This record gives sequence, C-alpha cells and structure tokens, in this order.
Amino acid sequence: MTAMLNENPLINASDNVSSLILDHNKNVMSIFDATRNSLFENENDGFYNNHNSNNEDDDNKLPDAKHVDEFTASEVFEMIRSINDPEHPLTLEQLNVVSLENVKMDTCNPNHILINYTPTIPHCSMATLIGLSLRVKLLRSLPQRFKVSIAITPGTHQSEKEINKQLNDKERVAAALENYSLIKVVNQCIKTSLSV
Repeated sequence: MTAMLNENPLINASDNVSSLILDHNKNVMSIFDATRNSLFENENDGFYNNHNSNNEDDDNKLPDAKHVDEFTASEVFEMIRSINDPEHPLTLEQLNVVSLENVKMDTCNPNHILINYTPTIPHCSMATLIGLSLRVKLLRSLPQRFKVSIAITPGTHQSEKEINKQLNDKERVAAALENYSLIKVVNQCIKTSLSV
C-alpha cells in the first residue's frame, strides 16, 4: 500500500509545491528581517589592519559608517520606471503611472523616500498590484536602511485610502508575498526592469 502512495504523482507533486512554497516563504522573510549586521562589517577583520603605510591620506580612504552613498530621486525613478503594468504590455512610465516628479526624497531624512503613483483609471482593479510591484522592486533594490512610503496620487483612485494603508503595512505586504500566485504576477511585472 505504501508503495502505491509513493508512486502516486499527485502526492509527489504536492510535496514539490509545498517545498517550493516553504523556500519562497524563507526568501520573503529574509526581506523583512530587521536585524542586520553593520553595513560595513568585514569578515576579514585584519584586511585594513595589515596596512603598512604611514600616510594619513590613505587612512581617510577607508570605508566609514559616516560615509554612506546617497540616492537621488532620479536614481530611484530609474529603478521603477521599467516595471511592466500587470494588464498592458507597457511600462509604468509609458502609461504615466510613475514619473520623476512623483519620487520625493525627504529633506530631513535622506533614507526616507515617498513615491506617488497614478493608476490609469479611477477604478483601476490593478492599483494594489502596481503598488505592490513598486514596493517589492524597491525592497530588492535599495539598501535596508531606506524607509519607502508608496501612495496613490491624491484624488486619482476611488479606494486610495484603503490601498495606501495596505501598501504601507509591513505585515500585509509580507502576507501578500506569501501568496504564490500573487508573487508570480509581481515577479512577472518586475522581470523587465531587471534586464534594463
């Protein structure tokens, strides 16, 4: 009887899908892992210590936690401009869903980014999926120190408050990314932005 169960392709397929989902969930949770080591931690601690130079200018060239690369709004826009729309074979930039003017860097905190996007129509059913695609692309592209706020441009969608709340709630985003069908669509939207 157990030999028949092991030969059953439905049971084996179910095991394969379960292992795929478990692997995916591990990847998703690593995105939201808030505890991370220092940005410049070096496994080879003696690398800079073995430096045999008395020149003080060389010491100023060493990486320092105070010297972190800054991002500009145009660099962030370059990351999201080529994301595909879920319904159309066009990019979000081509559909005027995202634009450089709607990517704002916080002047008080350079690690905070606000992105407004404009759905193509006021009752767009894909508005949440577009926002999720933006969030996932930036989660995968930006260093972890950044806080990204994504919102629908005010007055451009009938459910903007509800969608904005969903897109900026870490737990809701994490739950959405555990849905295999949903993450498959998001990856398809982001796919073109990886080749550019």
